[in-house]
Amino acid sequence: MARTAAMDKKSGMDTDPDMGSQGAQPLKGGAGRLQLSEAVAMHLREQIISGKLSPGEFLRIDAIASELGVSSTPVREGLLLLQSESIVRLIPRRGFVVVGLRADDLLDLFWAQATIGAELAARAAVVMTSEDIAVLQDLDEQHQQAVANGEHALAARLGHLFHRKINLSAQSPRLAQLLGNLTRQLPNRFYASIEGQLQGAVDYHPIIVNAIRVQDAESARSLMFRHILNGGKQLVATLERNEASNQSEASSDNDE
Repeated sequence: MARTAAMDKKSGMDTDPDMGSQGAQPLKGGAGRLQLSEAVAMHLREQIISGKLSPGEFLRIDAIASELGVSSTPVREGLLLLQSESIVRLIPRRGFVVVGLRADDLLDLFWAQATIGAELAARAAVVMTSEDIAVLQDLDEQHQQAVANGEHALAARLGHLFHRKINLSAQSPRLAQLLGNLTRQLPNRFYASIEGQLQGAVDYHPIIVNAIRVQDAESARSLMFRHILNGGKQLVATLERNEASNQSEASSDNDE
């Protein structure tokens, strides 16, 4: 049975080639720098990762286009992007069906992000100027304040800017682009919604700044790798808890 979810205005995300997803833009009425096909792919990717669209469900292009207020062309292109990521599959004469992502798939994505992000941090540690580090320190302080104030959306944005500053400072644009391609496969909303992720950033960011300040490349590499990989583990745990909760609620509804 075909199923789509209405577009949440916060799920059409703008992207950055140096880091991946960042500020939110509504899909209807324009997607900023984000191509419509990429915005559609990002929206559906979020629905699939969150479990709102389940493995085996067929995705009807005309229904998705109607709900998102776009033509069928960007929907089909978006679905083809997801097929290239093995998240959906095109079955001849039947259409696109959700394949989904296993927990191991998500962990693999975060391992790849952690490996590249760690290398960028190590390279940044030996080339960042005192002015760069001052900017990084300021972003960290703003991030900690946003977390303390419960401003999660702002904290997620500042966390993105913190990592982006390090990635760009590494002076390795190809690696930064590779990292951007990887992070684009996970909607930005999930980074802020991962239970424990914001606190993890509060714990890791200051010591990453300190490692960079003293040009300790190996410490910066190790800290960044653990920081990013821990986020993946926490995301998987959060999604598994949500899935168990949803199954429990469904079971209770059936019993009534």
